Amino acid sequence: MFRKMMNLIIGISLLATLSSSLFAAPPAPRNIVLIYADDLGYGDVGAYGATAVKTPHMDRLAREGLRFLDGHAASATCTPSRYAMLTGEYAWRQKGTGIARGDAGAIIQPGRTTLATILKAAGYRTGVVGKWHLGMGPGGKATDWNTDIKPGPLEIGFDYCFLMPATGDRVPCVYVENHRVVGLDPADPIRVSFEGKIGNEPTGRANPELLKMHPSHGHDMTIINGISRIGYMTGGKAARWVDEDIADRFTEKAVAFIERERTNRFFLFFSLHDIHVPRVPHPRFVGATGMGPRGDVIVEFDWCVGEILKTLDRLDLAEDTLVILTSDNGPVIDDGYRDDAVEKLGDHRAAGPFRGGKYSHFEAATRVPFIVRWPKTVKPGASDALVCQVDFPTSLGRLVGQTVAAEQAPDSLDTLDALLGKSARGREHLVEQAIHGLALRVGEWKYIPANNGPAVNRNTDTELGNASEPQLYNLAEDIGERNNLAAAEPERVAAMSALLKKLQSDGRSR
Repeated sequence: MFRKMMNLIIGISLLATLSSSLFAAPPAPRNIVLIYADDLGYGDVGAYGATAVKTPHMDRLAREGLRFLDGHAASATCTPSRYAMLTGEYAWRQKGTGIARGDAGAIIQPGRTTLATILKAAGYRTGVVGKWHLGMGPGGKATDWNTDIKPGPLEIGFDYCFLMPATGDRVPCVYVENHRVVGLDPADPIRVSFEGKIGNEPTGRANPELLKMHPSHGHDMTIINGISRIGYMTGGKAARWVDEDIADRFTEKAVAFIERERTNRFFLFFSLHDIHVPRVPHPRFVGATGMGPRGDVIVEFDWCVGEILKTLDRLDLAEDTLVILTSDNGPVIDDGYRDDAVEKLGDHRAAGPFRGGKYSHFEAATRVPFIVRWPKTVKPGASDALVCQVDFPTSLGRLVGQTVAAEQAPDSLDTLDALLGKSARGREHLVEQAIHGLALRVGEWKYIPANNGPAVNRNTDTELGNASEPQLYNLAEDIGERNNLAAAEPERVAAMSALLKKLQSDGRSR
């Protein structure tokens, strides 16, 4: 029985993909802007139910566009989600795609087909501004931060980049524009180490009296701008960022890219650092909520979204610009710094109605805000279609007239009709990557294999969804994943287990 069920699931999936590809794509949008948040939860946005924090610009985007209720990142953590979104391949298929160190080498190598190469081939000018966290240069000691740093975004399809190499809580705490660190004084060269202390810079561990924000776990190495980080850095003092200014700097560069390319077709990947730790809002956002820095940087992120929308309006580009807003994974409250996020959370439910969060097997880990606005083509509303960021290469490829070979983006399905609101059917199945393994969605059913991982992340206090017995949930009836039906549905468990193993062993979903 379970074999028949598995064959039916696979058959429906193949039919849905084939059917979708038979529909002609609408004329390509003049521009595409992908706004990517970091750690923004489903319940952190007004359009998805938040009341303790106001997000008027994201709410406007949702009001004028298509709001997905079952939209997903490919992973519960940042680097693998970004890798999957750009390459169309589940990150768990490749070694070295876990959460990247600040000195990681380029994870996506030159010659690889990416979302950027696809859009560039279709005639779009391509830019990425913001958080990268996919490695740069050869990696480790081989990366010299004082010369040209490559390979990086420019080698995988982007014409322009302005970014932080990894995350705000990892060194090096500098901006890189194209191949060079911005504002570097050659007389004060940068050195970075994740192996051991270098130089004489104070650390959070040894000099807590110098900190303006204290770590709750880890994050106690080199102090930059009064905040201790992961990793050690010395030199580059003139080039170091000021955390309070990061959102402004990224937004300034994103707006400048749009203005510079306004007479061309362009693709902008605007990858903000907010609301990742350390959460250090600009002074004008401090106190914008009663939730402390975490709430305030949600408001800051929303402001950044508003600046992009205002720019598109001002340049008369909004009508024919496809804007996608989503997040690299779900929320986490305490992720390494004592910033009052836990104490001031109040009644705010960052995960919305879902269980878990960043790192977890449960839905809140990958089910995130996911909004598509294209006034010329997409009708406003809401969609229950199951969609995922891993499908962007193939789906947007078809939209711009580019055929993407299955081996180039092995897990990227054509869900364009769902993304544009022309079909209520999205994916038939989705593999969700947690920090300790994989889970499988098939329609409204969710399967989590048995595993021996911890039940709770002891640092973040997040439920991880690990258990010694398999778990099966019917999300249509049990959105909070509380009623494990595995014992009552052994055939469905067997079928979904077999499908997950097949997707792993086949090396592809397409």
